[in-house]
Amino acid sequence: MNNNDILIRLRYALDIKNTEMVEIFKLGGIDLSKEEVLKVLTKSTEEDGFDLDEENDDHIPCDDEMFESFLNGFITFKRGWQEPKPGQPEKPALTYEHVNNLLLKKVKIALSLTSEDMIEILESADVHITKGELGAIFRREGHKNYRVCGDRYARNFLKGLAIKYRG
Repeated sequence: MNNNDILIRLRYALDIKNTEMVEIFKLGGIDLSKEEVLKVLTKSTEEDGFDLDEENDDHIPCDDEMFESFLNGFITFKRGWQEPKPGQPEKPALTYEHVNNLLLKKVKIALSLTSEDMIEILESADVHITKGELGAIFRREGHKNYRVCGDRYARNFLKGLAIKYRG
């Protein structure tokens, strides 16, 4: 799964409107028009043999920086703007960690989910995970118990969100 696919699935699962997507990107520090957001929300045709290096007016690839900025904006959108504490930067620094781990962490924060909620969401998509395994995904990269979140967990987490919020 690439970042565009994740955004498409997250948007569907949480029923986020186009205007809200524009606002979320803006809160994350990226100014995109509604038309540009729609181009980000199109599937790439890379698997069809299309070379993404060629100019394509119908698709804007979402790189890791844009994706993390969107997730930071999503947290602000859902939880409101929080004044930075003294000595804290105005805008959160980008972490550049694995995309799926980042997705689970930031969505958990934005939706104020507990670990039990996360496990329940995954179980609704027929994925069984222990609290310890989930904790390993939330650890900081470099920690001895850190685990990379695979596409299977991320895909099923988004499926579980759709079941919970749309079902």
